[in-house]
Amino acid sequence: MQLAVLLGFVLAAASPLLHRWCGDRTSSVLALFPALLAVWLLLQAPTVVADGAMLLEWAWVPSLSISLSFLLDGLSLLFGLLITGIGACVLVYAGEYLKGHPDLPRFHIALMAFMASMLGLVMADGLLTLFVFWELTSITSYLLIGFNHSDVEARKSARQGLFVTVGGGLALMAGLTLLGVVSGSWSLHEIGELDIDLREHALYTPMLICLLLGAFTKSAQFPFHFWLPNAMAAPTPVSAYLHSATMVKAGIYLLARLQPELGGTELWVNTLTLVGGVTMFTGAFMAIQFTNIKKLLAYSTIMALGTLTLLLGIGTQGAIVAFVGFLLAHSLYKGALFMVAGILDHETGTKDVTVMGGLRPLMPITAGVALLAALSLAGVPPLLGFIGKELMFESVLGASRFRGFLIVLAFAAAFLMIAVAAVVALRPFYGKRHQTPRVPHEAPLAMLIGPALLAGLSLILGVAPSLLTGLVSSTVSAVVGEPVEAYLSLWHGVNLPLVMSVVSLGLGYWLFRHWDRVRGKLLLLAPIMRNGPEAGYEAIMAAFVRFSEWQTRLLQNGYMRNYILVMLLTLIGLVGTSLLVRHSPIIAFEFDVRFHEAVVVGTMAMGALFAAIARSRLGAVVSVGAMGFSIAMIFILFSAPDLGITQLLVETLTVILLVLVLFRLPRFSNLSTSLERIRDGLVAATVGILICLLILTAWSIQQFEPISGYMVENSVPLGHGLNIVNVILVDYRALDTLGEMFVLALAAIGVIAMLKLRHDASPPSVTEGKKTAAKEPYDG
Repeated sequence: MQLAVLLGFVLAAASPLLHRWCGDRTSSVLALFPALLAVWLLLQAPTVVADGAMLLEWAWVPSLSISLSFLLDGLSLLFGLLITGIGACVLVYAGEYLKGHPDLPRFHIALMAFMASMLGLVMADGLLTLFVFWELTSITSYLLIGFNHSDVEARKSARQGLFVTVGGGLALMAGLTLLGVVSGSWSLHEIGELDIDLREHALYTPMLICLLLGAFTKSAQFPFHFWLPNAMAAPTPVSAYLHSATMVKAGIYLLARLQPELGGTELWVNTLTLVGGVTMFTGAFMAIQFTNIKKLLAYSTIMALGTLTLLLGIGTQGAIVAFVGFLLAHSLYKGALFMVAGILDHETGTKDVTVMGGLRPLMPITAGVALLAALSLAGVPPLLGFIGKELMFESVLGASRFRGFLIVLAFAAAFLMIAVAAVVALRPFYGKRHQTPRVPHEAPLAMLIGPALLAGLSLILGVAPSLLTGLVSSTVSAVVGEPVEAYLSLWHGVNLPLVMSVVSLGLGYWLFRHWDRVRGKLLLLAPIMRNGPEAGYEAIMAAFVRFSEWQTRLLQNGYMRNYILVMLLTLIGLVGTSLLVRHSPIIAFEFDVRFHEAVVVGTMAMGALFAAIARSRLGAVVSVGAMGFSIAMIFILFSAPDLGITQLLVETLTVILLVLVLFRLPRFSNLSTSLERIRDGLVAATVGILICLLILTAWSIQQFEPISGYMVENSVPLGHGLNIVNVILVDYRALDTLGEMFVLALAAIGVIAMLKLRHDASPPSVTEGKKTAAKEPYDG
């Protein structure tokens, strides 16, 4: 599993080189990788079904007990098959869709890295590993959405998706950290085997809120749904992959993975059912208002994501079975429909379904694939989508909370989706022939293989759902947290869900017949729509910009003293608060100062004071030198002659450098008012007092045995020296002494360079410069 994920990143990095060798066939060659992975996953399916899970650990950061562990159970197997299987179809499709595009190698890099990131996410067992891959999917999707980087809307949509998902990712990081701390483990399978009930912990509520925020932003739940339709600025192969098998289902995967340990509480059930139900209806209602075929499909994806969240919130065994069936059905028909949308755009030059019409004689295969996939979207038997819709109705009817409200939302969303399916499948291919920007014809074979395969699977698995029994049982068991026997069935008899399906089909077809008129009526809601969640996002981003401009003017105004002031105030605020409030200063020392020591300290203090108030550069340099030499005297008085000599040498060189440099600068100027100087003096005094208190407190606290005793005892036997300071400098801290010598050497070289520098006060005239330039040949 590690090899599969890491090899995906290797192939992403190597894809430009592969493009040189294979040219237009690069996409098909790269498609072999996910295709082989899909075959490998199918070969592991019997083991997963029989044993429940496969775990492979690889030490990553052993000192922190962090392993690069991967888990393959029913849930990760299902997602892995969707990622690799649909990924192979998308790569073959993209090779023809983007044929001849100059940035095709860049597309391959981003798409392969995106695929590997998503595969790593669904197989990750470690919480930190999961988060790393989670953020990688956000970054790579940003690159894919903004692939057409010359398009302003593409760049804006990519940034929007990145900000929303990464903002949720920060919340997820906090939630995963709390989960690791509360459970005492950073492994998902170990957390699942714990005897403690995480739901009873005091941190359960903040932990769950953070995790849900991460999942909701990633999977475009209301009110974070707006970024997903805008992501349609990406090329169609990206949209097909994004909506069917990858990023937008990452949040759904996380919710399903955490269901056994965190699900079932009132907070979990209420939040997921309400958010999922509202998202389901919002996506369906918004879909019928658009004529852009990709927007239609994008909002239908939001509807599906809301449905999946709703089913996880209901949480019964039947709802989890419905979750698995609906997830698989949606992945198949949505991948096929997006690729059909790309074919229509590629061959007609437009995405507007109202401009299309009568294309079936010219594109019969595409029309057949679109019809088959749309029937699954509408939930018409014997397609797999019908099974998913029936199970969804059955689960909603059995909901324990908000039952009536959820039934209304589910039924409304169902017949709205039937209208959308009819628009996608019938409007472009049937009716009166319209003139399109391009003369349409049937798509190339490479663009038809993927959607035909996915639509065909929707039919085969709908007719023979028993083929999925093992996979469904294993997936449901992983989500429920215990072994479960589950299956999918095409026929459940004449019951209320079937009646709801039939009625929704009728209402959906009626809505399709009157779609143009209904869409016109819905334009009255446009002012309300413009003030929705996306308007809130834009307002927040505009506020961030205004705040950034304000703090830039205030804090980053180009004056060095202002930067230093901000840093010192921050130091006072953070360190001072911690020292005074949380840790009272401990001052324990004996005031035993001799007269000559007081003179040296007083000279040092006066030197610092005069350096701050001096009006001439020479006076400031002399004052700084007096302060430095006084420090050297302190070292000598307290039996550290080596340090004193070092201080004297460094101070001498520093004074020389200051004299040479400062006299080349302009004269002192008053750039601040008297009040500002008083403020700066108070800040400086406060910092000095704070540092003094810190040193006294650190000196008074002995948390560990001092190392000085070891040095005194071993200076002669180990260092063969009676001067302990020399032994410390030469033996115990030899590298530190070498660093000091290097600093002295650099300072000496600087002094020599300054002394040898000759500045010509009279620069050559323009004429002389031209003559000199004319004599010297140009070697650039």
